[in-house]
Amino acid sequence: MKNRFLILLLPFLLCLFYPLTTAMAAVVDRIVAVVGSEVIFSSELDSREKMTRLQYPDLKNDQGLRGSILDGLINQKIILTKARLDSVAINENEVSALADDRLRQLSRRFASKDAMEGQFGKSLEGIRRDLADELRSQQMSDKLRRKKFVGVTIGYDEAMSFYRNNRGAMPTIPEEVSVSQILKFPGVTRAVKADARKKIEDIEKKYTKGFMSFPELARKYSSDPGSAQLGGDLGFVQRGELVKPFEDAAYGLKDGKVSGIVETRYGFHLIQRLGREGRSIHVRHILVAFDRSDGDEAEAVALLDAIRSGVLSGKGSFAAMAGKYSDDPVSASLGGAVLASGSSRPYLDPRSLRPQLQKIIGGLKGDGDISRPEKIIPPQGEPFYGIFRLNHRRLPHTLNPEKDYAQLEQLALDDKKQRLFSEWVSELRREVYVRRSDI
Repeated sequence: MKNRFLILLLPFLLCLFYPLTTAMAAVVDRIVAVVGSEVIFSSELDSREKMTRLQYPDLKNDQGLRGSILDGLINQKIILTKARLDSVAINENEVSALADDRLRQLSRRFASKDAMEGQFGKSLEGIRRDLADELRSQQMSDKLRRKKFVGVTIGYDEAMSFYRNNRGAMPTIPEEVSVSQILKFPGVTRAVKADARKKIEDIEKKYTKGFMSFPELARKYSSDPGSAQLGGDLGFVQRGELVKPFEDAAYGLKDGKVSGIVETRYGFHLIQRLGREGRSIHVRHILVAFDRSDGDEAEAVALLDAIRSGVLSGKGSFAAMAGKYSDDPVSASLGGAVLASGSSRPYLDPRSLRPQLQKIIGGLKGDGDISRPEKIIPPQGEPFYGIFRLNHRRLPHTLNPEKDYAQLEQLALDDKKQRLFSEWVSELRREVYVRRSDI
């Protein structure tokens, strides 16, 4: 099952990471498959097979790998053909932002821009276009698949049947912890605020007078390391994901408009709203962060100490204090609960935490224990202080329906969707012309 999923995903994962040399490009390729009006060449298949064997050593002796990769390529093109026939639309701004991010990640593998361009045999902009084309195709395919299977659900009987049929292959659930937090940034002096205000006003003037575009200003001046190189782009966000002053200003804008100066606990912002999809809005921003090097750290520590003492003595709940005092908007809205990345699950693997947080959580002895205030130094951004509560610790164990039904249900649902997907692709192959050569 694992290899089947891997081969299915390989066409999307690998097509961006194999260089075609000039000599290879000069060879007249043999066509190994025709899908609708598109063709698959032998050189493309050769390159993907080589890269697959390099990246996944456990597949290097798989005699059927080449055929599996070709089938995966054919399926990919069939799905894209169907997506175009169904006029599946995607957000080009999102594709552009993702392409910029992927290009930045890819460039880290090379010593210089020239080395990267030499390896791929094309300009940086050409590489970016290829990335955008592939991401566009991937999003079209993903959107069509989601549309096709949006109503697929799984019942208790189906989940338990899946468990009985695969009982010997159930995964081991590692140690997991449920944790809550309250975070505080040190206070900011008036002089620091005045200096930051002057800087954001200068940036605002450059924009309003047309000296530089919003993305250019973000790249040059923004203090947000995660978005600056993307022209300030934060992608699509929903209410509750951002601090309230920022959120209120962003949702109050019309598409294409730029806010006035907005103050949050992080600093001063200029915000531009790019579009909206359902409840989500697409925004970018420029941040001039407050210099907290001379902030009032003692005040933050004293407040957290008082909160900790009050909760332990029963004067208030940790959740209520998090909602009232925490400087992290996401966990504060959840009563301080920290969720696993990209998930709504309240449990997370402590190994996924940074070493400093692993040490803090590991030092909590039992359910309900709360750490003393600790100074947290993140890889990027300003240091802050936090207290952390251990809600519950679950020891490693084999997946059990009684304890882990949500995970079992997800595994069973994924398996059901995969079976339905395979059946769907078989149906599509009858709608789209496919000719596959012997390889």
